Amino acid sequence: MGIPMGKIIEKKPYFKYLRLDKMPTIWCPGCGIGQAFRATCMALHDLGIDNDQVAMVSGIGCSSRTPGYFDGFTLHTTHGRALAFATGLKLAKPELTTIVFSGDGDSLAIGGNHFIHAARRNIDITLVLINNWIYGMTGGQVSPTTPKGSYATTTPYGNYEPNFDIAKIAIAAGATYVARGTAYHATELSKLIAGGINHKGFSLIEVLSPCTIIYGRKNRMSIEEMYFWFKENTLPVKAWEKLPEEKRAGKIPRGLL
Repeated sequence: MGIPMGKIIEKKPYFKYLRLDKMPTIWCPGCGIGQAFRATCMALHDLGIDNDQVAMVSGIGCSSRTPGYFDGFTLHTTHGRALAFATGLKLAKPELTTIVFSGDGDSLAIGGNHFIHAARRNIDITLVLINNWIYGMTGGQVSPTTPKGSYATTTPYGNYEPNFDIAKIAIAAGATYVARGTAYHATELSKLIAGGINHKGFSLIEVLSPCTIIYGRKNRMSIEEMYFWFKENTLPVKAWEKLPEEKRAGKIPRGLL
């Protein structure tokens, strides 16, 4: 006999938000998108928000497959347009908690214009933005957040362009809740997402997440090395603020920014 679903949900409450018949996911071994999805589901559970009170929207890319695994109202839209669709949805159904799952390419390249205007309008949408520094699903091309010097299929000699700081763009555009977490710090991430959902206005939660198969291989980093990098090179924002200017180089603040 299998374990009754009620017993499973008691121990893993996020299971009630999953379409278990769609499992397993398409995500590669070690990918952090699953951690971000779990953190989002745990945030909904902690806030007492039921499945039928949530609309999850996405565009195109690895992270944009997330709504397919969510047992609630979902929209899988066109490339870069998730925030535009979500804006219309929120205007039509303001009672729904509207969450957008997107990636650095989807929201900052083809969808960059929608990103800055969604932040400017400050509409009540929560954007969980997976930043894995590369285009994953479409073949490993360089993205607006690919670190300078990193390798991608379109930058075989290293990326020569400076990369975007997602959080700074959101703040400059007018977003009223801006946070950054990592796939390594899962419990902390869930709390940041819960804060974004609870906030009335545009919320951005940037999730630093490893693309283990493409970015990792191109840059000769194993799964373990990528997660260790997040552990060693990010620190709570208050600790980061206490660092002298010369020691901040290469360190990324995380938390509510």
